Amino acid sequence: MEKYSEETLNNWRKPASESEEQKISNAISMIKEAVKLHDSLNGSDIEFIVQGSYGNNTNVKLESDIDICAMFKSTFFTEYRDGASDMDYGFHDGAHSFLDYRSYVIEAMYKKFGNENITVGNKSIKIKSNTYRVQADVVPAFQYRNYRNDKNNDIHNFVEGIKFITSNGESIVNYPKIHIKNGVSKNAATSRKYKRTIRLFKKIRNIMIEEGLPIPNSINSFLIEGLLWNTPNTVFSSITTWNELLQNNLIHQYNNTDSDVKCKNWGEVSEYFYLFHSSRKWSRADVNNFLLQMWNYLGYSK
Repeated sequence: MEKYSEETLNNWRKPASESEEQKISNAISMIKEAVKLHDSLNGSDIEFIVQGSYGNNTNVKLESDIDICAMFKSTFFTEYRDGASDMDYGFHDGAHSFLDYRSYVIEAMYKKFGNENITVGNKSIKIKSNTYRVQADVVPAFQYRNYRNDKNNDIHNFVEGIKFITSNGESIVNYPKIHIKNGVSKNAATSRKYKRTIRLFKKIRNIMIEEGLPIPNSINSFLIEGLLWNTPNTVFSSITTWNELLQNNLIHQYNNTDSDVKCKNWGEVSEYFYLFHSSRKWSRADVNNFLLQMWNYLGYSK
């Protein structure tokens, strides 16, 4: 017998409430103001990109912490086609190093929110929540200009991403704007079922964890978005109930993660990186096991 009614699932597929939305908006505004007021960043070209579940409109009720990237554009990182270099584009070293910029953003967060509310992590600056704002992760990053497909040394012909260096020295490149754009397109192509299904998966995973099921920490929101991104749009079509939608997605994902060969070409939502590779926190086997756990937890019997 199905564990959850259609009424329950229909409620879970909805985004954050109006009160949560206001607390999210408050946090974003405070972060922007703090960075812009820093003496060393006054007048700099900085774009704020809301990433993660909120930025992708896949956040669930009562899980409304936010990820916001403070992308510095006055200085940027680059990637070129083979044989090209900064010289071909007339670029020279920027006025700020990334480590300088990161330190400025950290200082700005301490000044705005107080030392007791800030934790500096390896990748982000974590800000505690209160009655006025939600918890937030701030990622300082430089704009990343990918010129690999440019053959004419055109400074405007790049794919935009972000790049940052963690406190332990690891360089990380992401393409959050493309991720967001692709998610919007798939959501439209599936009559808005793509993002609603993501919310259902996330909500059910959270409840499974609360009830003590052994779900690996690696089964996170980013991974769930990626799994559903790789589910064909046809799997979402002609579905009349939320339980059927969950079942169809679980069947497709489980059957296609039972071997490395079947899912080796699955990509992230941005399609710039593979979803499964050796440096990932999650493994294909962990994902396949989680999908079976979720199937059994929901009481499905096919």
